[in-house]
Amino acid sequence: MEISIIQYLILGLIQGLTEFLPISSSAHLILLPTLLEWQDQGLAVDVAAHVGTLCAVIFYFRRDLVEMSSKWVSTGFNTHDYHSRYVWFLLIATMPIAVSGLLLDNLVETYLRSPMVIAVATIIFGCLIFIVDKFGHKDHAEKDLTFKDIIIIGLFQVLALVPGTSRSGITITAGLLLGLERRAAARFAFLLSIPTIVLAGGYEGFKLILSEDVVYWPGVITVTVTSFILAALTIHFFIRFLDRTGLLPYVIYRILLGILLIYLFI
Repeated sequence: MEISIIQYLILGLIQGLTEFLPISSSAHLILLPTLLEWQDQGLAVDVAAHVGTLCAVIFYFRRDLVEMSSKWVSTGFNTHDYHSRYVWFLLIATMPIAVSGLLLDNLVETYLRSPMVIAVATIIFGCLIFIVDKFGHKDHAEKDLTFKDIIIIGLFQVLALVPGTSRSGITITAGLLLGLERRAAARFAFLLSIPTIVLAGGYEGFKLILSEDVVYWPGVITVTVTSFILAALTIHFFIRFLDRTGLLPYVIYRILLGILLIYLFI
């Protein structure tokens, strides 16, 4: 059965809502078609979803990005200026997942996209988020980050290749583990998503070019626009209320979701 425009709308809304919350967007985009017996959305929708969320995070942090990039260029790409160093932080932290993604793509696609893997990862990493958020120091600012910290965060991000982990969730967890304040950890995780999404979306876009898939443009546009709008709103409200709510609501959601998946697919 062909995917309807309403289904494209729902996929865009789910991508926009879950990409930056610590609940795993890939898990939801894999599970929803499985549970509702929808036809696979195809590469074009995956690319569109990445474009929408990428535009959202760039739009939200546009002033920071302009300042960082201008300082990076004007200082000759050195590491003495804080804003210039931040650009290097983002690039270096992206390298582990860039290399791992290329090497492990077939393994992930073949063995790690099952509902049970998603369920286990959802629960395990939900518990890890709770422990780190509960007992972490959370007293460091972003300016306190070192290149050693960045390498650690980058290595943690590799775990996001496992569906159910959550890229934002695992990078926020790594930041908290290193003593970052919640908002600082979330901000770095969201900015780190920019080069990561560019690479993932570019890789999927390349595969789309080589494929013979027919692109349904109304659906692609729907996914892009809806994921952009909801992702921008999600980033804003998540950061705004993070200190007030903490990460416990997302931990509870993850555990309940994992239990439901085990019940449905065991």
